[in-house]
Amino acid sequence: MAVYFECVTRSPQSVRELWDKSLDIDAHTESMKDSGERAVAGVVTGTIGLGEQVTWRARHFGLPLRMTSQITALDEPSSFTDEQLHGPFKYFRHVHEFVDGGTETIMIDRIEFAAGWGPLGWLAERLVLGWYMPRLIRTRNTFLLRGTTGQAAQ
Repeated sequence: MAVYFECVTRSPQSVRELWDKSLDIDAHTESMKDSGERAVAGVVTGTIGLGEQVTWRARHFGLPLRMTSQITALDEPSSFTDEQLHGPFKYFRHVHEFVDGGTETIMIDRIEFAAGWGPLGWLAERLVLGWYMPRLIRTRNTFLLRGTTGQAAQ
């Protein structure tokens, strides 16, 4: 069984600004600097696009992790999806949506993942990953809002 959560972030930035920042490898790297996350293969800098892959190396919970993901869907500038091809999860899918709310942009992150590892993974999902993963997304989104007065992710 997979874990599913959503983060909603509101910003005075335009859909285009948030879209561009969300597809920017360098912005992602900077937003995840606390975990030492960096792109090591595929698209390692600049903007990633449909069908392109990036391999990330990071340290979470003191463990070195490597994850390769691919942009599997892209509807510019409304939504895009990235999915894990190889890595620590049995399954990982992240849908990014951008809605023009008139005076604000509403950015919605819909994430579904499964840890794998049998009963141990099920336990990790419920005890650790269920709170840790939304925190990572909120950290990333707070970084994307820098320089604005937008509301952090909920």
